[in-house]
Amino acid sequence: MGTMRAVRKIRTGEDSPQGAFLGVERSLRGLQWRERLEAAARNSAIAISQRYGLPELLGRVLAGRGIGLDEVPNVLEPRIKALMPNPSSLRDMDKAAVRLANAILNHERVAIFGDYDVDGACSAALLKRFLAAYDVKARIYIPDRIAEGYGPNPEAIEALIEEGATLIVTVDCGTTSHEPLAVARRRGIDVVVIDHHQADERLPEVHALINANRQDDLSGLGHLCAAGVTFMLLVAVARELRGRSAVAGRPAPNLLGLLDLVALATVCDVVPLAGLNRAYVKQGLEVMRLRGNLGLRALSDAAGLAVAPTSYHLGFVLGPRINAGGRIGDAGLGARLLADANEAEAARVAALLDKLNRERKAIEAAMLEEAMARAERLIEEDGDVPLLLLGSEQFHKGVIGLVASRLVERFGRPACVIAWDAHGEGTGSLRSVAGLDIGAAVRAAVAAKIVSKGGGHAMAAGLTLARDNLDRLAAYFQSRLAVAARGVRATAALLVDGALTPGSVSDELMGLVDKAGPFGQGNPQPRFVFPAHRVKFAKVVGEAHVRCTLEAGDGSRLDAVAFRAAAQPLGAALLEAAGMPLHVAGHLRRDTWNGRNRRELVIEDVADPRRQS
Repeated sequence: MGTMRAVRKIRTGEDSPQGAFLGVERSLRGLQWRERLEAAARNSAIAISQRYGLPELLGRVLAGRGIGLDEVPNVLEPRIKALMPNPSSLRDMDKAAVRLANAILNHERVAIFGDYDVDGACSAALLKRFLAAYDVKARIYIPDRIAEGYGPNPEAIEALIEEGATLIVTVDCGTTSHEPLAVARRRGIDVVVIDHHQADERLPEVHALINANRQDDLSGLGHLCAAGVTFMLLVAVARELRGRSAVAGRPAPNLLGLLDLVALATVCDVVPLAGLNRAYVKQGLEVMRLRGNLGLRALSDAAGLAVAPTSYHLGFVLGPRINAGGRIGDAGLGARLLADANEAEAARVAALLDKLNRERKAIEAAMLEEAMARAERLIEEDGDVPLLLLGSEQFHKGVIGLVASRLVERFGRPACVIAWDAHGEGTGSLRSVAGLDIGAAVRAAVAAKIVSKGGGHAMAAGLTLARDNLDRLAAYFQSRLAVAARGVRATAALLVDGALTPGSVSDELMGLVDKAGPFGQGNPQPRFVFPAHRVKFAKVVGEAHVRCTLEAGDGSRLDAVAFRAAAQPLGAALLEAAGMPLHVAGHLRRDTWNGRNRRELVIEDVADPRRQS
């Protein structure tokens, strides 16, 4: 009851003409705070609570995320069986399933060409483990990020054919690889593409191309990552084999046992955690807790993960380590670890990935310092700049995407970070904000011949361009994005689910919050405000994080942390608070440190109560 009273007692400031939560019109991050649950949806929250016998807080959280009354059961207990559509709804799915079934029955040599990120590694590992269950050996090929770049290239395709591959499957890439895949066609080798990136009307001429984002696909599954699509293909192949009675007497692969890999890819590729994706992650986490995948087990141990994994651990503990191989080491390490490593090899590769991740952090920190300073100058020169465009010969290709993400976090604007090579060619990585489709912008730049290669999603993309075209690219982004970017900034807000005090943060509350998970893109972590709490014992710890204690008027306290904030205005505000009250906003999490379990607030923003209406 204490929790419910805390949420109700300090309503939202909804009587304010602008609807600002606690009257916060401009926080330290320059955001208006607003209640996530709009007035029109409050009756829905009550109805959810009453129909399903749920506490009011949980009803508010669900309604605030647009969950309808009849959707609640599938949200609280998402199951693959209930949420997965017929795989045949995806265009070319049946053609691909038949071709893979033939390859299994004929024991063909299959080559799997994957992307070098987590989604690519997981997709490749899924397919290889499935084929291995039928004694079909598959070769995984992951291109070198620096030397080869994204997607298939003619030389690699030729090499795979020379090795004896009679079927090539690309995962998390291939939709725009016309010339490289034409090599296979000329050599009489079938190619199956499994992808989810945005597609142009013209597609490569291959045996089958499964991509819910191709323009002629009507499945409505464009929110799946490549591993999610790959899992659906495995279901279709297993069905095809059963229909032929071709593998009688052989136990079918345990497809649900592979969901740990699907969950990892789904979280790390930042696709919306709704519908089938939600079921993938929920059930995948349950599989991961059993520690059946030797590679994931070894990686968890190398990272010191001593608790049951959550979506947070997938995105911020395991994922970065798998990505580290592709960023600054051997791009194939992650896929090999997840696909078929024995115990000794798994421990060796996991330790190497952990070491590479530490090196990656050091490289990122040095790059980020320079990028932040240059971004600040860009905004000082033009406060209306729609996209932060910057590059350097000193930037590492493998880390530019991470730096772009940090710029978006800090400045709330899309960013494009370019690493220039000695020949004047640049590799750029872009990250965006909700409301600005950066993938479409990059594809249009390719069509306009401003960049030589590029593509991606609405929120993330990549490109390649000549240095001579940098000014053209800047002008292009200015003309294409300026109006939309201005509108996004004007409506930028921090959405809040309620107000709490430390005394109300109990195991009961944390359990309620967990019921609405797993959290990620499209299903944001519930965010709470601790109004006018005193910030005490603030200090810098670890890699530029700020830890402190929040104290309420009744003396109750809560540990809190602001990650990567020490050199930012948020960190400065906490370190200089000197016991003065601040409105503090963030999300709750359980943390384990030195064998001690604790609850803490991850701080996202603060506001000075004295400066609010």
